[in-house]
Amino acid sequence: MNTSPSESFPERRVVGVRVHPLDLQRTVAAISSLISGGGTHQVATVNPEFIVRACREPAFKRLLESTDLATPDGIGVVLALRLVHRVPATRVGGTDLIPHLVQLAAARGWPVFLLGAMPGVAEAAARRLVALAPGLRVAGTYSGTPHSSADAETVEFIRSKGTRLLLVAFGNPAQEYWIARNRGRLGPCVAIGVGGAFDYLAGVVPRAPVWVQRAGFEWLYRLIQQPRRWRRQLALPVFVYLVLQEWVQSRRGQLWPRRA
Repeated sequence: MNTSPSESFPERRVVGVRVHPLDLQRTVAAISSLISGGGTHQVATVNPEFIVRACREPAFKRLLESTDLATPDGIGVVLALRLVHRVPATRVGGTDLIPHLVQLAAARGWPVFLLGAMPGVAEAAARRLVALAPGLRVAGTYSGTPHSSADAETVEFIRSKGTRLLLVAFGNPAQEYWIARNRGRLGPCVAIGVGGAFDYLAGVVPRAPVWVQRAGFEWLYRLIQQPRRWRRQLALPVFVYLVLQEWVQSRRGQLWPRRA
């Protein structure tokens, strides 16, 4: 029987939300194991916005709990894991995962399907991925919609192509809800919500320089490039408050242990 990474690897809680603090290499290996083992699986890349939403929406928290793998995406989640749990976590987001996964898919002959983004963007992203991973089998591309009214047609199209790795770029939380809603009908594959990754791959939106990413300020670079994202950034101070509250509580238990 195939063992889920949620059972094979240690997990940690960031403000009550489950995260698997694996590095990039171990995450790719875990996803490879899921694809090889068959079945339909969901991977979530958990960032601070996810965690704040999970605290406010019980349905979203249940969704994250049901995923097979929840990677730490965003410097905020990484720092929270280091601060509260003293885990040497590293960031593993969809944009970072994709190049490694498509190279693996090309080597194993796994068809990859790109779903989401604006019309034409997924096609451009697919061309970039084929250049990165010669021999990659692109099962299909489709801008689609996250609305449930189109689910049946979209799922049938994806399944008919023999998709083994499904990259969904509807933006969060729409892409996570879409995968969870259709998980039982997609056939044997791993589905991952990748946010704006197609825009980066297609060259529609420039990604932050490597030094900015390493410094942990990619979120600020993205905000400057896309000012309309300012509402999403309102989750950051809430996240910081929740993490600090959790850290104080954990330290209190260490400094003033309960008396027997």
